[in-house]
Amino acid sequence: MNRRGMVSLAGVVVVALYAVWAAVQIFVLNPLAAAPGLSLDEVYAEMAAVGETMPVGFALGVLAVGVVMAIVIAVLGMRADLDPDVLMLLFLIVLVLGTPGYFVASFGSGMSLADTFFISGADASPWAAPLYITSLLASAGIVWLVVRLARSRPAAVSVA
Repeated sequence: MNRRGMVSLAGVVVVALYAVWAAVQIFVLNPLAAAPGLSLDEVYAEMAAVGETMPVGFALGVLAVGVVMAIVIAVLGMRADLDPDVLMLLFLIVLVLGTPGYFVASFGSGMSLADTFFISGADASPWAAPLYITSLLASAGIVWLVVRLARSRPAAVSVA
């Protein structure tokens, strides 16, 4: 497998893992942290008892957007013979966008937990931190990659 293929495969896998972790955080870890001492079934039963639901379809749909974006980038990047560094840059941008995507995906579930258990709508679980750290590292990766690409490309010469 050439470098472009490796970057494409790694990019899709990392973005998909990000989305899977976000889903686990939204539907399992955060609800358990919001109601310590209750099982996940008990948390969902308490929510149902007060008329609250977990917006699973919406959250999974939002998280799927990033995975679809990564697949499209991989396919188009392979077809267009895109520079592997440019491909990497695009995947890093998708990972940076994971933080606002996670916020949108988790907002409804956070509000449902807040209304049920009289807590804030923020993450009760510390396990969202890996998502934020991944996006932060991707931001640093973008800066590093842009600087590297700028240094490796010859400067345009202007004739006045």
